[in-house]
Amino acid sequence: MVEGVGAMGNRVREDALEIFRYALDATRVDVAMERRIRFEGGVLRVDGNEYLLEGFQRLVLIAMGKAAGTMARAFLRQAGGFADRFEGIVVAPELVNLGARWRAYCGGHPLPNAASVEAAGDILSTLEGLTERDLVVFLVSGGGSAMVEKFLDQTVGVEVVAATHKALVESGAPIAAMNVVRKHLSAVKGGRLAAAAAPAEQLTIFVSDVPEGQLDALSSGPTVPDRSTVEEAYRIGVEFGLEARFPAVISGMLSKRSLVETPKAGDEFFSRSRWSVLLDSGSLEEAAAARARELGWAVEIDHRCDDWSAEVAAEYLVDRVRELRRGLSPERGKVCLISAGEVTVRVPPGVHGRGGRNQHFALLCSERIAGEEITVLSAGSDGVDGNSSAAGAVVDGTTVARAETSGYPVSRALEGFNSNVLLVRLGDAIETGPTGNNLRDLRILLAS
Repeated sequence: MVEGVGAMGNRVREDALEIFRYALDATRVDVAMERRIRFEGGVLRVDGNEYLLEGFQRLVLIAMGKAAGTMARAFLRQAGGFADRFEGIVVAPELVNLGARWRAYCGGHPLPNAASVEAAGDILSTLEGLTERDLVVFLVSGGGSAMVEKFLDQTVGVEVVAATHKALVESGAPIAAMNVVRKHLSAVKGGRLAAAAAPAEQLTIFVSDVPEGQLDALSSGPTVPDRSTVEEAYRIGVEFGLEARFPAVISGMLSKRSLVETPKAGDEFFSRSRWSVLLDSGSLEEAAAARARELGWAVEIDHRCDDWSAEVAAEYLVDRVRELRRGLSPERGKVCLISAGEVTVRVPPGVHGRGGRNQHFALLCSERIAGEEITVLSAGSDGVDGNSSAAGAVVDGTTVARAETSGYPVSRALEGFNSNVLLVRLGDAIETGPTGNNLRDLRILLAS
């Protein structure tokens, strides 16, 4: 009975929210930076790499993405007495004031804005002035694809840049596919910042929102060798109908096959480059799993649905948590399925609802678990989901019935891609505010 779910759901819902909150707190950037970055005896040490700071003429720090401000502050705090020697640029969702030696930009997200283009130009100019006697440290986190952008075609204005990104986001393409196309249009992605910075010594520290082993997809890989090719970009264009979605000048590049190839492994640009992953979605999963076990849940981690469509992922994960529940012995009682990563939502042209992939996914799950003792939480570790102020949502077996009672059925909200409006009405939206971090999304399914 749905009524029974409601009583149980309140307790289980609190566990889901507690697991999510704990995972966010345990994966804070400042904590990880203190653990992994060392400035000792004038030497910067990061994961076995050492840099004698007195040996460099200039120390430049370039931070970009949703965690840029948090990363820059934590890095400079670790630098101690050497902090005053660093100079640079921070591009974040908000203006970050680090003092007179720093230039700050409020980059757009999920779409580039004028500051995104201006920041990209400033970064390129700064890097192109470096020599082999300089060190540049890049702090890269998710969201940089939009926050720092400048197309190779210098005649393309910010309106076209933003429209191109919007078309990609709404195309239904997985994030990795979107980034393949972005990289072959951009002057700052796909290793091109490393090319601009050469021959300087280069270190990149990542807070990753991409699958393990795919750092060339993180913020579209500005400092790493690119594995994708122009041929892949053309294939993706055909598969997702991008020519019909893109502005005319960009569609023309696809139809004329005039995209430019990106830097590759083995190129001289990368001979003095090193890379280190500070945090990733695995960190988020492990923290969530630890807290769930403390709360008495039998835990399973399964992120096989990473980059699947929201519909297919919802079906898979709900079926999976039911399967796990059936396999429980009576004394274990309850199961927690944890899945990090991202799902994709294809928004039809002309549809302008309010929400994001996490809230859409949650509503899809709510239809599948109606009347059952299952709770589903899906939220972004950055605290923002799509074009809404929510991080995501938590739903349970009562959500569909409560939506019907409210006069706004789940099916209507899904059809209009208007998940946030319904979830706020029901009190099922999760509001955290921007977290200063970005480790992809976390899905928590609890069944008892």
